[in-house]
Amino acid sequence: MPDIIYVVAESEKESYLASNEHDKFWFVPDSAQGNLSRIRNYILDNSETKKIVILDDDHTKLGMWIRNKRKMLSPEEIMQIFDRMFTLTDDADIKFWGILPNNDKLSYRETAPFSFSSYIGGPIQGFNNLDLRYDERLPLKEDYDLTLQVLNKYRRVLRCNFVHYFPKQHNNTGGCATYRSIKREKEQLELLQKKWGILIVKSTTNKGGAMASKTSKQIYDINPIIKVPIKGI
Repeated sequence: MPDIIYVVAESEKESYLASNEHDKFWFVPDSAQGNLSRIRNYILDNSETKKIVILDDDHTKLGMWIRNKRKMLSPEEIMQIFDRMFTLTDDADIKFWGILPNNDKLSYRETAPFSFSSYIGGPIQGFNNLDLRYDERLPLKEDYDLTLQVLNKYRRVLRCNFVHYFPKQHNNTGGCATYRSIKREKEQLELLQKKWGILIVKSTTNKGGAMASKTSKQIYDINPIIKVPIKGI
């Protein structure tokens, strides 16, 4: 997407400028880096616009299902989807939107192209004049927490379920991968449960997002299930 701006630490400025692979950068203080929640808060606090989409640097592509066939979206089509989401959130007075995080066909329900109380995944998040911020104590569960913050205050978010994304996430290097571990993930999950309660933040045995210990065959699922006590889809 040619309009994307890379947010880069000042200490890496010269190497990025020398790469010649991109020409749109926002160089930020090194102090804003090192914590995913902190850098996203910096972006939200210092952006020139209140309507902003933050994409993880491990985001790769967007797709959608048409008659059981996957169509990959072009850059122009992606920007059209983003524009439509901002129009919808304007019309419905919604502050926070996202995209379906699961690209498996079985996770898509044709009768529910949108939902209003579902988890908004971190790889792509849209902000429409949102006054809430990420909890810096939860850099590995920041998207779950912000979803709950918005639902708690505004009672709804907007998720586009007919479009899905393809992040690298757990297989990627750098970023969160440098401090993600089973121990750290469990600590973050427990903190998230302590903040919101075990009736809202539940652990699961689903192995779709699991991490295996190198010293044990035991499987830990790093992705909680969010059960929001708000009626509706």
